[in-house]
Amino acid sequence: MKSNLGNILKKEMRELFRDRKSLAMMLIIPVFIPLIIIGMSALFESQINKGVEEYNRIGFGYELSQVERELASQMEIEAVQGSPEQLASDYENGEIDLYITKKGNTYTINSDGSDTASYATGLAERYLEVYRQHLQQEYLAAEGVDPEAVFDILTVEENVIEGDNYFAGYIKNYAFLFIIMAITVSATYPATDTTAGERERGTLETLLTFPVKSRDIIVGKFMGVTVSAAVTGLVSLVLAIIFLIIAKSMFSIYEGVDIMFSPVSIILAIFVILAYSMFISGLCIAVAGRSKTFKEAQSALTPLIFISFFPGMIAFMMGVTGSPLLSIVPFLNFVVVFTDVNNGSVELLDILLMLVSTGAYIAAVLTYVIKQYKSEKVLFAK
Repeated sequence: MKSNLGNILKKEMRELFRDRKSLAMMLIIPVFIPLIIIGMSALFESQINKGVEEYNRIGFGYELSQVERELASQMEIEAVQGSPEQLASDYENGEIDLYITKKGNTYTINSDGSDTASYATGLAERYLEVYRQHLQQEYLAAEGVDPEAVFDILTVEENVIEGDNYFAGYIKNYAFLFIIMAITVSATYPATDTTAGERERGTLETLLTFPVKSRDIIVGKFMGVTVSAAVTGLVSLVLAIIFLIIAKSMFSIYEGVDIMFSPVSIILAIFVILAYSMFISGLCIAVAGRSKTFKEAQSALTPLIFISFFPGMIAFMMGVTGSPLLSIVPFLNFVVVFTDVNNGSVELLDILLMLVSTGAYIAAVLTYVIKQYKSEKVLFAK
């Protein structure tokens, strides 16, 4: 049995590394990891270092005092005065970034909440806060109270602890999501070729005439597809580590923080990549094995790519944290457990449940596929 299994595995590996499309899927897809890390880092840096001149056109729907005009000039605000109606029209035409209206002592900042408007809103809020403090100082001085004694009653200092930051955490988790999707993509082609592709070429029937058990055939094919998927995942992880180092040296947003994967998260990532590669390989073989043609199998496997990516993406965007229940949910468990570990929360029970449940799913899928290959009706149906 071991000899037969070894021969099947050798056959699958030989075909895998001879097929240019399989090699392309295995080795080219990880190249997108550097693009994601560098591209998103550049995007975050451009947002953080956005020049004030890009969002400083602020409309005022009331007459500015001399103090207000001086304050606006000091804060590099390009003040545009006009009626609220005129300013609303200017804002719609993109001539100003937002506008402020006034009713009594109430100031209203009007914007649509877009990215540019959020920067302009921050600038407007700082302007109004400084102006409010100016008015308070004038009032206290008029009442014979020392403004400094009031405003300096509380001192606030900020201590930035060296460590991870929002941008680094976001990019690392997003890169891992892409690794999961890349593994899925890498598994689909060899799984399709070794099942529906062989059936379409007529080589599967020939293989089944040999004195080889269905179990050996399926396990051999499963291991071959798993190797393809795992290589993609591990190469992607290595590239992610390398380009996180490069990104830290390129972008100022990472100054003073450690953006590298921790040793624990790297070890867990390797286990997750191997476990997920086996899980998705078995699932791809099960789906493609029921297809009669290569094209039909590709169509059937396409939804798996989205299923592998979107549950984890939604959980990541919503800030879902791990739990024993989520640790046994396929697709979602890999991302949630890794995200928790990457954020410094190591729950051994969640990790154990993820690995045990994945092993159970793989065993169930392989059992199903082996039974499927023993059925001539399924194998040779036209």
